[in-house]
Amino acid sequence: MNQKSFNLFEMAQSQFDRVADILDLDAAARELLRNPLREYHVSIPVRMDDGSSKVFRGYRVQHNDARGPGKGGIRFHPHETVDTVRALSMWMTWKCSVADIPLGGAKGGVICDPHHLSLREQEQICRGWVRQLAKDVGPLIDVPAPDIMTNAQHMLWMLDEFEVIHGAKYPGFITGKPVGMGGSLGRKEATGYGVIYTVREALKELGIKLENTTASVQGFGNVAQFAIQLFQQYGGNVICVSCWDQKDQTSYSFKKKDGVDLDALLKITDQFGGIDKNKAKDLGYEVLDAEAWIHQEVDVLIPAALENQVSATNVSKIAKSVKLIAEGANGPTTPEADEAIKQRKIFVIPDFLANAGGVVCSYFEQVQCNMNYFWEKDEVLEKLDTKMTSAFKAVSELAGKRKLYMRDAAYVIAVNRVVQACKDRGWI
Repeated sequence: MNQKSFNLFEMAQSQFDRVADILDLDAAARELLRNPLREYHVSIPVRMDDGSSKVFRGYRVQHNDARGPGKGGIRFHPHETVDTVRALSMWMTWKCSVADIPLGGAKGGVICDPHHLSLREQEQICRGWVRQLAKDVGPLIDVPAPDIMTNAQHMLWMLDEFEVIHGAKYPGFITGKPVGMGGSLGRKEATGYGVIYTVREALKELGIKLENTTASVQGFGNVAQFAIQLFQQYGGNVICVSCWDQKDQTSYSFKKKDGVDLDALLKITDQFGGIDKNKAKDLGYEVLDAEAWIHQEVDVLIPAALENQVSATNVSKIAKSVKLIAEGANGPTTPEADEAIKQRKIFVIPDFLANAGGVVCSYFEQVQCNMNYFWEKDEVLEKLDTKMTSAFKAVSELAGKRKLYMRDAAYVIAVNRVVQACKDRGWI
């Protein structure tokens, strides 16, 4: 489904309204939490390489900071909208809450396409975004991180600009930095591995051995790549992946019945997760249409790309063999599709639980920066596994106890914690 035809913020609000009814929240709590506390719209002028000037539109939305400083990525995307950023900031509030880390929810974005920008132009956008928001973000206010089409280099440019403006070192201002420059080991793996830690626990509850399962994954960016890696390490078999093709401006699915070779695919993948379809054919992959990933006869589906990918138009094509959907992306399932999945009794690990590994590790990075003491990779991943497993079990136990859908149970826990923090502060 095209993002332009579907308002993601309205979807996020409707999900919240449903849980507000379950919790019987009063009018003040509903009004406070269904809208951001504050948001910033900025214009970023950039001198382009050809000598011309161009103005980019940027956003930072801070949904709620009752439990701690705002936390959330900044994405570069040509179709970014403020409503998308609003929705993502709300989901970040619930994500930090369900993972039980002392942070609130925020999100940022710039309308641009890094595919068509030089590194110098991208650097100017990063520095310009920070210049516009330097008084409204920071380690004790709101902590950005990488998201779609941003990376460790972008974060370092932003950190450098923030430190120049404030005249001091603030390594805790931003996470997802390069290792050796205040970044945490394990950060690259964190979101994808976190997805699979929850998949592992869900399959245990379903009485299914992970090593006997097959999976199909939408997306081939950072989250998908590391989810595939750990799933295969556990003995599972990924038979299909999909990705965006920049040249053809469409997506393709790549299928191999005996399982994808991650290392081989990575060698023919660009920095944005785009697989070269001609080279994939040479490696024996079937190159299929964009939605083929969702049709596969597998046990596990992992949508790990963009929002609104499992919709009313394709949910009926999910194979009968599918027992589990783990949402690696933010908001990949529309409400109509969610209802159909619920009716089919497919076990769902909702996005803000499944993909919380990234923000948990970002929190770890902040802690390490503030202590100026950094952990070994095994320690980071062990702590991540413990945190993700604990969060999953809390949601699953509540779902069983109150006979709730997993998404509703996750929301009940997350919203309850935020409401309580707002009440404790005397806001409502």
